[in-house]
Amino acid sequence: MKKFAIIVSFLLLVCLVSSAASGQGRARRGPDPSTQREPDVEADSRHNLDVARQYFKLRKAYKASLDRCEEIMAGNPNFAHMDEVLFIAGESSLLLSQKKGKQAVPGNMLAKYRDTAREYLTKLVHDYPDSEFRKQAESDLQSIGGTQE
Repeated sequence: MKKFAIIVSFLLLVCLVSSAASGQGRARRGPDPSTQREPDVEADSRHNLDVARQYFKLRKAYKASLDRCEEIMAGNPNFAHMDEVLFIAGESSLLLSQKKGKQAVPGNMLAKYRDTAREYLTKLVHDYPDSEFRKQAESDLQSIGGTQE
């Protein structure tokens, strides 16, 4: 009986130590798990983000990329990857304001795109301080005069 009590005590101790150790990992990154998300809306947003990435990286179609990102922001403001959406939207706007990419931009729209870039990148820096896109966003904000107040 004594042996049984020792074994049970040992197993209980191992369980307690392992559960305490697993809670000491690095801080969680990503969306708040308590936020309720609709699977269909999330799937649609992920698809739009994939398309926006393709437009941005491969096609250099920054206006189309920006449109996809704005569609995500309007339809799913609690999207799990909103930091990347804001980053692509901000970068697309910034590049459009510099007349880069394959889509022509009228001269009277350059300031609007620069302001839009500042808005999206500022939101990224303030709302997602642990984002992997933060450093690049801060660098780009410095190049256009800093954050939006």
